[in-house]
Amino acid sequence: MPAAPKRKISNGGAPVTRAGAERANGANGANGASGSNGENKDGSNAMKKVKSAESSSPRASSKTDALRRPHPHHRAAEESGIVLRQFYPPEMSTARVMAYIDGRLPTPMSVLNTAVKETAKQLAKAEPPSKESPVVHFFKSDLRVHDNRALSQARALAKENEAPLVGLYVVSPQDWEAHNTAPVRVDFMLRTLTVLQEDLAKLNIPLWIETVEDRKQVPRRILELMDTWKARHLFANLEYEPDELRRETKLVRLCASQGKTMTVVHDTCGVPPGELVTGGGKQYSVYTPWFRAFKQRIHDDEHVIDQADDLVKVPDSIKEQLPKELFGCAIPEAPEGKRLTDEEKKRFHQMWPAGEHEASARLEKFCKTRIDEYADKRDFPAASATSALSPYLASGAICTRTIIHTASDRAKASSLDSGSKGFRVWISEVAWRDFYKHVLVNWPFIAMNKPYKYETANIEWSTDDSDAKFEAWTQGRTGYPIVDAAMRQLLHEGWMHNRTRMIVASFLSKDLLVDWRRGEQWFMRHLVDGDVASNIGGWGFAASVGVDPQPYFRIFNPYLQSEKFDADGKFIRQWLPELARISGKAIHEPYARGAGSQAQKAGYPKPLVDHKAARDIALAAYKKASGKE
Repeated sequence: MPAAPKRKISNGGAPVTRAGAERANGANGANGASGSNGENKDGSNAMKKVKSAESSSPRASSKTDALRRPHPHHRAAEESGIVLRQFYPPEMSTARVMAYIDGRLPTPMSVLNTAVKETAKQLAKAEPPSKESPVVHFFKSDLRVHDNRALSQARALAKENEAPLVGLYVVSPQDWEAHNTAPVRVDFMLRTLTVLQEDLAKLNIPLWIETVEDRKQVPRRILELMDTWKARHLFANLEYEPDELRRETKLVRLCASQGKTMTVVHDTCGVPPGELVTGGGKQYSVYTPWFRAFKQRIHDDEHVIDQADDLVKVPDSIKEQLPKELFGCAIPEAPEGKRLTDEEKKRFHQMWPAGEHEASARLEKFCKTRIDEYADKRDFPAASATSALSPYLASGAICTRTIIHTASDRAKASSLDSGSKGFRVWISEVAWRDFYKHVLVNWPFIAMNKPYKYETANIEWSTDDSDAKFEAWTQGRTGYPIVDAAMRQLLHEGWMHNRTRMIVASFLSKDLLVDWRRGEQWFMRHLVDGDVASNIGGWGFAASVGVDPQPYFRIFNPYLQSEKFDADGKFIRQWLPELARISGKAIHEPYARGAGSQAQKAGYPKPLVDHKAARDIALAAYKKASGKE
């Protein structure tokens, strides 16, 4: 398994633009946009059958085409800021969701696969790179040198033809705005670029960073840069959010139209999306059987997680063929609206050092000191039992393959079903991230403000002081200590423990009956590890609207969660200093356990709602939406 020798990329590492195109995921599903509800505008042959449904007009609502009509409650989503209309059309209807599910409309992944197939013959005729014609690697969420499949393949092609290699990263402020990317995450990525640039420079590879203000112009600007550098070959690892897949489709076709090649590669997941299916050939919507298939796939073909070949340094003589200005390109500042204060920079830089070397060090430390106890301590937010690798996974400073290889080696595990219990449980938690990406590829409408359980789109969310309740939730002022402690941790660290993420999500969507999508966006706007697939997946579980969800009638009792996972109140006292002097079990529920006057005097609020009454209201709302009244 992990001990297998390195070899040329095969199976899961095959580029989509080669033989792997036929195997790459093309399963029918939904179409969407990263953190949005945009519609596909690609002009491939696969789209001709649904041309009328794929109108480029975001306001289309033809009476003759029900699929183009917005959801009946679309204005509420716009007024609350859930649908960002400056970037995307209105919330789609359930009828359109159903068209994606039953295959009448293609997924962005299938559209990309079609583009790859249709341009394959043109690509075969492209001129090879040369000393005067570098190979370009387009960095995105893969900000590392080690075990980077597309980068490794780009270097191999360059080496074979004695050509230079150029790294490219595009800063797109509008994409960050449209996808609700948190300032702390933007800062983390920019700092990671600094590390990446230094590492590449040691290999005689420049990293050019370009800012493109108009997000629609990113593909064309990349082609312009390639023309400037006389480059004919572009490599990139796939990002699975719909906006990004559409961009890749456009790039593939633009490159082909100009006699250039674009090779897109599966790199992020341990097993590429589309390769794990049920007996009926469908994408798994439940994690447990998916994880069994994940482990079996790796067991049956260990090469699926082969690590990419390490990069060989570009000879000085070849490096000198490149313009000197490509080296040492300045790292831009964060754009307006995505900047941290000086105090925040100091705090976050200490908490979250950037780059793949830090990611590797954290992984090694976790494997050495905490992995064996992970299964027993992972659910306790005050225990510091997690790896804290999520920001590095989200930015691509490390990947699933590296984690599996390293952790298996340190745990002396011959398979993912061996080793310590802590190792096995941790790998299963890491795999959740891959699972949610598989889900996103197959049902992309979950990234366009539509729940996987589409009937829940009709839940009548509370309008009774909902804005005030949401504001109290965001600031950690709900009167529920475990909820408030977690929300204040998020504001201070840009991160939150997985157990408390579930608690606060359940509380917002069910105790307060506030639209879960507002909470999902709030997380993205504040998380250093914000990841579209994982964030939507987690919220879908807690709000009972996603794949493999918590049943709607199972509603977290925040008091019981608090007593079970923070029994002595250590976590609460850390983040709610006004309650630090409250002793015993009263810390979990001060106003009902004899410490109300003490809490009130310290300025801590009374509970916004009564949990039991709120639970009954939520059950009624969910039952009505699902037709189970």
